[in-house]
Amino acid sequence: MGKSVKSLMVAGIVTIIALVFAHFAGAGSVDLFGTSAFFVCAVIALLVNWLAFIPSAAAQTDKFYDTIGAVTYLSVTAVACYAAYAAAGSLDMRAMVVAGMVAIWCIRLGTFLYARIHAAGGNDSRFEKIRVNPPRFLVAWTLQALWVIFTASAALAIITSTVRVPLDVFFWVGAAIWVLGIVFETVADCQKSAFKDDAANKGKFINVGLWAWCRHPNYFGEITLWLGILVIAIPVLSGLSWLVVISPVFVFLLLTKISGINLQDAQAKQRWGDDPAYQAYRAKTPALFPRPPKG
Repeated sequence: MGKSVKSLMVAGIVTIIALVFAHFAGAGSVDLFGTSAFFVCAVIALLVNWLAFIPSAAAQTDKFYDTIGAVTYLSVTAVACYAAYAAAGSLDMRAMVVAGMVAIWCIRLGTFLYARIHAAGGNDSRFEKIRVNPPRFLVAWTLQALWVIFTASAALAIITSTVRVPLDVFFWVGAAIWVLGIVFETVADCQKSAFKDDAANKGKFINVGLWAWCRHPNYFGEITLWLGILVIAIPVLSGLSWLVVISPVFVFLLLTKISGINLQDAQAKQRWGDDPAYQAYRAKTPALFPRPPKG
């Protein structure tokens, strides 16, 4: 079996996983077009990425990959809001706030990533070998759709739920957790950008600001904000809709085991592994969970 066929099979398997998950996780969702709105959102996520894949594969570029990820989040959130409004004639406060949270996070991170990739020359080294191979490139775009579906699942469950619950302790605790996460992620990204923009820091590793509290404060913020949305979702979850607990779990595993900390640490070790200052920084600074620096 050729590599291209295997890649197409992987894309197919990822698609099936996304749709099956959406079917069951959307058990408590309002209907849209004769099926659950949650399921429709999953279909939209896949279609947006497949449509973006076509010109990207033709041009052999990934410069819009992260931007399309942001567009996908905004698209599924908008569809979920439309479905909820069409079913009940209005959105409840929990749904409106969560939709706003997703939009704020998405626009903030999407513009940050867009600026970063274009400042770096337009293409991402992660895709160097696969953007010239359409079947493998298709897998990357399909995986991005799955990433959106899994990560946004708790938010989609809130927005499309047939159950409406007044704002309660779960909402306020979850909102506080989300605020902590978005602030941590935003400040960490801004601090790193400012550090890299300073010519005096060329070739150095960042160990100031939140980066003195942990080596990956942006990832801590990302995991935390999705955990906050899951907490907000708890009162509207029942039965199979509890599958959306995968949201922060998936983000945690993605950022610690797949494409986050492990890759970043490997690159850092390659660049500064022989530097005593970096060795000391690694020894005294947690990887993910913040801790005030000693001394």
